[in-house]
Amino acid sequence: MVIQRWQTVLLFIAAAVMACFTFIPFGIVTTPDYTFTLTGLGFYEQGIPTDGRPPMVIHTWYLFMLSLTTIVLLLLDIFLFKNIKLQQKVCMVAILFIVAECCVAGLLGFRAIEGGWIYWKTTIICPFIALFSAIFAYYRMAQDYSLLKAADRLR
Repeated sequence: MVIQRWQTVLLFIAAAVMACFTFIPFGIVTTPDYTFTLTGLGFYEQGIPTDGRPPMVIHTWYLFMLSLTTIVLLLLDIFLFKNIKLQQKVCMVAILFIVAECCVAGLLGFRAIEGGWIYWKTTIICPFIALFSAIFAYYRMAQDYSLLKAADRLR
């Protein structure tokens, strides 16, 4: 019986989309004095300062580590096909991490720099695509589990 095809594709799509979210800028924050690019690693001042000072950087390592952990969980989940119950648990943890990452990114965009105005880029939809992909993968795992239980009952 061949199973584990669709959830592998869905989990890989979720991991790839989360990798895009991690490494591609997903917002621009403008203040009266500066313009910052928001990425998974933090806020980076756009352009090169002409007054000789170093560019301003505000690091957000917690968002980066949360995103990397999510990617690792999604990729690890692909290879847990021999133990479907464990695969479902890891997928559920990855889903919770994706939700947490959406919340953290939203809070960073709206609250990180006082007096700043956020302009979201289209990359901001990446966690939502990953969330739907991981949820569908979870349901495919549940279908495979019920299919295997039915096949075991027939033997």
